[in-house]
Amino acid sequence: MQVHSILKSGIVFCLINLFAGNAQNADIVPEQRIPLDGEVVVDTLSNGLTYYIRENREPRENAELYLVVKAGSLQETDGQQGLAHFTEHMAFNGTKSFPKNQLIDYLQAAGVRFGADLNAYTGFDQTVYQLPVPTDDKEVFETAFKILSEWAGNIALGSEEINAERGVIVEEERQRGKNASQRMSEELLPVLLADSRYADRIPIGKMEIINNFGHDTLRAYYKKWYRPQLQGIIAVGDFDKKMVEDYVQTYFGTLQGAKETTMPEAYTVPGNKKALVKIVTDPEFPYSVATIIYKHPRRLIKTEKDFLDAIIRSAVNNLVALRIAEQIERGTAPYLKASASYGAYQGGIGNLDAFTIQVVAKSAEELQSAIQGVMDEVNRAVVHGFTQSEWERVKLNFENAITKNYHEKEHVSSKSYVNQYLKHFLYGEAFMSMDYSYEFYKKGLNTITLEDLNHTIKSWVTDQNRIVLLQASEKDKELLPDEDDLKSWVSNLDENIEAYIDNGNDGPLLVDLEKGGAVLSTKKVKSIGATEYKLTNGVKVVLKETDFKNDEILFSGFSPGGVSLASKEDLPSAKLADNIIASSGAGTFSSLELNKKMSGKTLAVSPYIGTYSEGIKGYTANKDLETALKLMYLYFTQPRRDTTTFNTILENYKVSLTNKYDNPMAVFQDSVNVAMKGRGAWAKGIDSMQLENVDLDKAMEFYKDRFKDFSDYTFVLVGSFDKDSIIGPIAKYLGALPSFEREETFKDVGIKPISGTFERNVYKGLEDKATVVLAFHDDYESSPGNDMALKALKAILDDRLVKRLREKESGVYSPSVAISHVEIPNPYFSLSISFSCAPDRAEQLIDATRDELMKIMKDGANDGDLNKFKAQNLRQHEIKLRQNSYWLNYLKSKYTYGEDLEEIHKMEKRLKKLKVPKVNALMQQYLNAANQIKLVLYPESYGPHTQ
Repeated sequence: MQVHSILKSGIVFCLINLFAGNAQNADIVPEQRIPLDGEVVVDTLSNGLTYYIRENREPRENAELYLVVKAGSLQETDGQQGLAHFTEHMAFNGTKSFPKNQLIDYLQAAGVRFGADLNAYTGFDQTVYQLPVPTDDKEVFETAFKILSEWAGNIALGSEEINAERGVIVEEERQRGKNASQRMSEELLPVLLADSRYADRIPIGKMEIINNFGHDTLRAYYKKWYRPQLQGIIAVGDFDKKMVEDYVQTYFGTLQGAKETTMPEAYTVPGNKKALVKIVTDPEFPYSVATIIYKHPRRLIKTEKDFLDAIIRSAVNNLVALRIAEQIERGTAPYLKASASYGAYQGGIGNLDAFTIQVVAKSAEELQSAIQGVMDEVNRAVVHGFTQSEWERVKLNFENAITKNYHEKEHVSSKSYVNQYLKHFLYGEAFMSMDYSYEFYKKGLNTITLEDLNHTIKSWVTDQNRIVLLQASEKDKELLPDEDDLKSWVSNLDENIEAYIDNGNDGPLLVDLEKGGAVLSTKKVKSIGATEYKLTNGVKVVLKETDFKNDEILFSGFSPGGVSLASKEDLPSAKLADNIIASSGAGTFSSLELNKKMSGKTLAVSPYIGTYSEGIKGYTANKDLETALKLMYLYFTQPRRDTTTFNTILENYKVSLTNKYDNPMAVFQDSVNVAMKGRGAWAKGIDSMQLENVDLDKAMEFYKDRFKDFSDYTFVLVGSFDKDSIIGPIAKYLGALPSFEREETFKDVGIKPISGTFERNVYKGLEDKATVVLAFHDDYESSPGNDMALKALKAILDDRLVKRLREKESGVYSPSVAISHVEIPNPYFSLSISFSCAPDRAEQLIDATRDELMKIMKDGANDGDLNKFKAQNLRQHEIKLRQNSYWLNYLKSKYTYGEDLEEIHKMEKRLKKLKVPKVNALMQQYLNAANQIKLVLYPESYGPHTQ
C-alpha cells in the first residue's frame, strides 16, 4: 500500500491545528470506502482472470508485468510439500512455445536479466511471477504477454526437466539455509505458527518429498491451482493501455477455466491466552536476542477510518522508535540495539498483524537489564503517553514526506505501483490515487490527537496472544533464564515509571558567516550539460541540472588522501574517526539534538574517510539546501568531541567481536579478505587488539587533519535545481572553507590480492554445506574499451556457469561472478566465482567450473553471448541515464580520475562496436592469469583432525 512507503520515508513538517476539534473530524467519514485510483483499468475476463493496467512513464519505454496466483504452499497436500515452489521453478524450464531454456535465452536477448529482472517467488498463499520488459520493441512486448499466459496455463512440466530441477531446489535450500538462523528457525516456527497449517507448509518444502515425488503429483498441483479464477495480471508501464488490454484478452481469454471449483481456504494462526515462550541456543549464534510479540487481527485499509488508523499506527511506530534511538544516543540504553513496531505478522501471514519488540543484549549477563530496558520504554509510553512536542515533530515529518511524494507523483516508478495492486487482488485492500492520499493526509493529520496516539500504544500491549522468544549462543546457556524468569522480565512492568521529558537545542544551527566565499570563475561543460565553478578558496563545484525528479538534489564532495595517510601507530583511531565524529553531531548540537532540529526537512549529510579519499555525501530538497550546506560547513570546521558517542561505538564493536568467530562465514571471510586484500595493516578490519588502541583524541586529530584544507576538493551536485539560484549559497558556505593549498595525495598502503597461487581450506561449521570462492587477478590497463569488454566477460560467464553448474550438474543454486578493476594506487583487475554446494561435491564442481572456463577459452564467446550482453547493458544504460544517482557517481568517478567526461555519450556506440574477438582476447588473458585463488569453506566434520 502506498501509505506505508510514504510513512516509512522518515523526516517531517509543520504542525497544523493539532487539536482541531469536531469540525475537522467531520471531514473523515469512518465507513466511507476509499475510492480506487481511476487511472487503473481493473476488469475480469469471462474465464475469471482479473487484470490491472496502468500507464506510467518511469522508467520510460519499460513495463512491469506480473502474474499473480492465489495459491501457494498452504494449498499443497501432505505429499506435495514444496511443490508450489517447485512449480514456480518449472515455469523457467520450458513452456508450450518455449521449450527448455529457450524462454530465458529469448528474454536475455531482449535485454531482460535473469534473476535481477526476470524472477518469481512463492509464499504461503500466493505465487508471483515478475517480468519487466522493454516496450519500444512491439514484438518483444507482445511476446511477454504470451509468456505470462503460458506460465498461467501451459508450463511444460517435462519429466527430464523435473528430475533435473530436484537438485537445484535442494541446493537453494542449502544456500539459503544450513546455518544457525535456519536451525533456530526450525525450533522457533512451531511456536510462532503453533497449531496452524502454516507450521506444516513452509514454502521450501521437505527435501525428502522434493527428491522423491512422482511427476504427476506436481502436475496435479499445477492443474488444480493454476486456473484463471485464481489468477491476476498486473501491467504498469510506458505503453498504451488499450493495446495492453487487447493483449490480455488475446492471450489470457483463451485460457480455460478448470472444472475444478475448489477455492483456497483461509487459514490463520490461533490465538493463545497464556504466553508462549521458547529459548533457543546455537553454537554459531553470536548474540543474545529477545523478541516479544503481541498478535492482533490484520487491519486492511478499505475505509477512511482504516486509512486514518494506519496513519496513527505509523505515527506511533515513529514515536516509539525515536525514543529508543534517543536512549541509545544518550548512552543510557542497557542494550546494544532495540526496535519496537506494529506491522504484518511474520511478513503477513494468517490474517494477522503484530506489535513486535526486539532487543539485542550487550552480553548474556546483561540480558535481563536489556529486556527490562526496552520494555521500560514501551511501558513509559503506555503509562504516560507521548508529549505534544514529540507529536509535532513526527507530524512535521509526515507532512514533509507526503508533500515531497506528491510533488514527485509523475516520477513514481512503475514497480512502486505494483504492490498496491497485488494487495488489492490478494486481500481486497484499497489502492488510491496520489491526489486522494495527499488530500486525506492533509485533513487526516489534523484530526489526530494525543489521545488517539496514546490509546493506540496501550491497545498494542496485551495479556493475551503474546509470544516471548530468546535466541542466544550455546556457550552462554548457563547464564540464561528459564522460561518462567524470561516471561516475568517481560511481564513485571514498573507502574511508577517516570514520564518522558522532551529536551532539545533551540539555538541557531550556524551563526551566519561574517565573510562567505565567492565564485572566482565559471566554465560550461556543454557535452554533459554541466557547469564548473572555481571558488575563491580553490574549491571546484560541478553542477548538473536534471528533470528526473521535481525536488531532489544529490551531492558528493571529495579529495585524495584518506586513511592511507595515517601513521601506523594511529591507524586504529584513523579507521574509526569518521564513524566516531560523524555520529557525535556537529557544532553545538549533539546527534540527538540535530535529529530533532532537522524535523520537517528532507536532507542527509554524511562525512566519510575512505582508504584513499575523504569527503562528504548526501541529499537534500531544494528548500533545505542551505541547511545542508550549513551542516557540511559544521562537520568540516566544527566537529564535535563526544565521549558518550565514542564509548557507545567502542562498546558496539566489542560486542560484535566477542562471538564473531563462532560464525563460520566470519572465519571464512577473513581468509577471503587476506587473499583479496593482502596481509597489511591497512587491509585488516578492526580486531580486538586494534580496538584497544583506539583513542578519541587521536581520532579527532586525524579527522580534523583530513578536513582542514579544501583547496583540492571537488563538489558535485546533481538534481532539480536552477544553477544560478543555488551557486550563491554554495559559494557562500563551501567557498568559506579553509584553504592553504597543501600538496598531498593518497599513499600506496599495499592493499591488493596476494600474488601467485593461493589456496586455503577452512573447516568451520556444523552443516552439510561448502562455500567456494575461485578468483583470478592481475595488472590491468583501464580504458573504456577494456572496461566494457570486462563487463561482457562477466555477463557471459554468469550465463555459462548457471547453465553448467545449475542446470547440467544440478549442484548449485545461484553461482555468482564478480569482476572489478581498481585504478589506485596500482591498477589491477579481479574476477571471482563463488557458489555454495554439498561438501562432497565441492571438488567435482570446482573441476566442472574450470572445465567450463577451459571450454570458453578454447571455443570463445559467440555473437549470441555478446548480443545478450549488449541488449541487457543498453537497456540498463537507458534507464540509468534518467537517474540522478547514476550521474552523480559517473561525474564523481570522472573528476576523481581525470577521465573523459564525454564517455557517457560514447557508451552506446562503443557497445555496438564491441566484437567477439575483443572479448575472447581478454578472456584468454584474464582466465590465464598467473595469480589465482582457491578458497573453500567446509564443515568441521571434513577437517583433517576428524579424518
